[in-house]
Amino acid sequence: MSSRERILGRVRRALDGVRDEDGPVERTYLREHGARSVAETVDLLAENLADYRALVHRCTEDELAATIGRLVAERGSRSVAVPAGLPPEWLAATDAEHVADSAGSTPHELDRVGSVVTACAVAVAETGTIVLDGGPDQGRRRITLVPDHHICVVRVPEQVVSSVPQALERLDPARPLTWISGPSATSDIELDRVEGVHGPRTLEVVLVGDDRPDSGADGQAVGNTRG
Repeated sequence: MSSRERILGRVRRALDGVRDEDGPVERTYLREHGARSVAETVDLLAENLADYRALVHRCTEDELAATIGRLVAERGSRSVAVPAGLPPEWLAATDAEHVADSAGSTPHELDRVGSVVTACAVAVAETGTIVLDGGPDQGRRRITLVPDHHICVVRVPEQVVSSVPQALERLDPARPLTWISGPSATSDIELDRVEGVHGPRTLEVVLVGDDRPDSGADGQAVGNTRG
């Protein structure tokens, strides 16, 4: 028996014991904190993403290709990692070389890629978290960990939920889930923050919907982004 199997066995036995005379103990935690409209939920997501130092942009579906093209150009990227299932029209406005997600790509090859563009599985407003599940439009986990610049597209409102419990209901626990709250960052004992140690140094999130937002028009960054 492996260490993993032993640990999971202990978890299962512990959960089996969480019962009273009427059956399993009821989980009474809140599914979400407060009542919000769809627009307010999306605004909260943008605010919390920006608070985690992600760069947040809003655009319509028709503006998406131009927005991605602009972000890649502003970054100065000459190549873009592309998941196999990413809609090709999303990259129609960029001249950067497309590097296909491949099992044979080495870490050194991925390190030379300027940017990666992916979709997501779900986004959590209350925690400012983007979740990837390795779907066709997201690709292998490593293409979102090695390149230094990640552009992630979130479809609004269908991929936005308020809380973690709501997100878990949409996710398959058997898939390789990556939970992203802002760019990769860590700090040493002196609390000096260092970004890009175990993931992208820059995370840009594009919230794309059918309607033009009230603010952040033309794909400009919105939210309280901190430098």
